[in-house]
Amino acid sequence: MCGDARSEETYRSALRGEKAALLLTDPPYCLLTRRRKRGELREKRRGVKIDRDPVLRFEDVRAYRKFTEEWLPKAAAQVTGALIIWTNFLGKDPIRAVAAGLGLHEAGEFVWAKKTSEREGNEQLLRVYETALVFLRESLRPLEPSDRPRVWCAAAAYDEEGEAQRWGGHPNHKPFSVLEPLVRQWSRPSELILDPFAGSGSIPAAALRLSRRAACSEIDPQWAGRVSERLRQ
Repeated sequence: MCGDARSEETYRSALRGEKAALLLTDPPYCLLTRRRKRGELREKRRGVKIDRDPVLRFEDVRAYRKFTEEWLPKAAAQVTGALIIWTNFLGKDPIRAVAAGLGLHEAGEFVWAKKTSEREGNEQLLRVYETALVFLRESLRPLEPSDRPRVWCAAAAYDEEGEAQRWGGHPNHKPFSVLEPLVRQWSRPSELILDPFAGSGSIPAAALRLSRRAACSEIDPQWAGRVSERLRQ
């Protein structure tokens, strides 16, 4: 549905009284407003992914924490299991602070090692590009035996399957190979996954592909329409 993740009405409409088993979401990152020395805004750079719409920028880290305080408690109240939140380097501490205030503890940090182009000798570099913080409630028991290791890193290119290009080239697209281990490890088939920042629909599409159900929202009407069409297909 088209809705604001900071509004309780969004969750009521999307979930229809049901609690989700997992929050897996990719909110706006803590990207700061680019200004010149005199204070005026810098122009957006052509061809640079993080300068493309609908990327949202914040004046400072405090503003990003306020934004997190506006949506995370409302989303967490709708989830019975783990909460997994994608972020960048500057966003980690604000998200951790708000999560701690909700009584959540961090189980680990899942890393997306983004593949770069191949070089001579088939050598390929991996960059620690984005991470997902995994939070649990104290009462939440592991879904797997404790002696079974979890996957905490996935190596993948931005658009290995061509899904980003097919659905509009959203700058925050996540490939299926990065989302799959998170969905498999922190939810079970037929359970409901909540994503209040759907973007182009990478996360709900991965949920359906892995036999889960999805409840998602997106604030931008154009992107919300694309997600609806993607999930129908």
